[in-house]
Formats: sequence, structure tokens, C-alpha cells
Amino acid sequence: MRRKLQGIFRRLYAEFGPQHWWPAEDSFEVIIGAFLTQGTNWLNVEKAISRLKEKKALEPGKLFRMSSAKISSLIKSSGYHNIKAARIKEFLKFFFKVYQGDLKKMSRDDPRKLRRLLLSVKGIGPETADSILLYALNKPVFVVDAYTKRIFSRHGLIKDDADYAYVQDIFMRNLKDNAKMFNEYHALLVRLAKDYCRKQGPKCGICPLHGQ
Repeated sequence: MRRKLQGIFRRLYAEFGPQHWWPAEDSFEVIIGAFLTQGTNWLNVEKAISRLKEKKALEPGKLFRMSSAKISSLIKSSGYHNIKAARIKEFLKFFFKVYQGDLKKMSRDDPRKLRRLLLSVKGIGPETADSILLYALNKPVFVVDAYTKRIFSRHGLIKDDADYAYVQDIFMRNLKDNAKMFNEYHALLVRLAKDYCRKQGPKCGICPLHGQ
């Protein structure tokens, strides 16, 4: 499995090159983006992020003091905006209570402890927690999403119903703990899924992993 995973990474990197993901100006923007991206595409997230920036609201203290209704109105383009606003508020309550709104303090915490704490916050599941850890805080945690499962199940490496923890463990056990590599690997899988390994009408014959 180790050689298989390494081979997939090399082939995708040769095909697509570095993905420069997550596109954001700072770590807090990544965290908010991790909530906004739930159940929608990145274009809609970008619109919501731009709206927050336009109102100079993309700062921990300002969002913390803002009502859920106001946040909801600013992130409407991301879809499920009321739910996402409530989840952002829950995270901010946790962030200020435990870390006093200080990202540097948060990033110094042990990643396993921090993951447990994040998962205890209402509205944060494994994918969102791990996205925060990897992309915002540069912790070596592999993010699994629907794209990852689709690609690896189609290649017979996992079962269709494999759960998040099982798939994540495959990567964590067989690859070195390297946040930069985990970042790039996940981003490359997302690119592959969007360009070739589509849910409907996959381009298997010309896929970079064809025959892999």
C-alpha cells in the first residue's frame, strides 16, 4: 500500500504540479472557509469570503461579537447559511473560551488533543476538524473527503462504504507525517476528482491514474 500511495502521488504531481491549496490570506480565513465549504463548491465560498472582507468582518473578534443573523446574511452565497453561521458562532465561542481568540496559542497545542476538542464543538465533524488542523494550523493530519473515497474505491483500494477513520488511517500509516505532503496530496486528489474522476461521466480512459 505504501508504494501504491507514493506512486499515485508522484503521478498526480507530475500531471498537475503544485496546487497551492488552501487559497487564503491567513489561517483564520482558512478556518472560516472550512465551514463555508461544507456542502457547496468553492466558487460560492469565494463569494462569501469576499463579502466578509468587504464588510471588514473576517477577523476573530469582529465575528465573535457579531450576531448569527448578521453572519448568515454575509455568507448567504455559500448555501445553508443559517446552519453555517450557527456553526461558526459555536466555533468562535470555543476559540475564545479555550484559546482567548489567539491562533498562535491554538497552533501550539498537541494536535491529538486539539482534534478531540474541535470534534466536541457542535457542527464540527472529522473533515472540518482535520481541514482546520492541516490547512490552517499546518498539523500533519490527512483530510479525507468524498473525492478521496470516490477515487480510491474506484481503484479497488477501499470499499464503497469505508468510513472516514479507516480511509484516513490508510494514509497516516503508510505515509510519513508531513503536513506539506498531506496538503499537496489531498489537493491533487480534489483536482483529479474534479477534472477526471467525476461522480457522473468519469473520464477513466484518459485519467492520469489509468492503469495505475
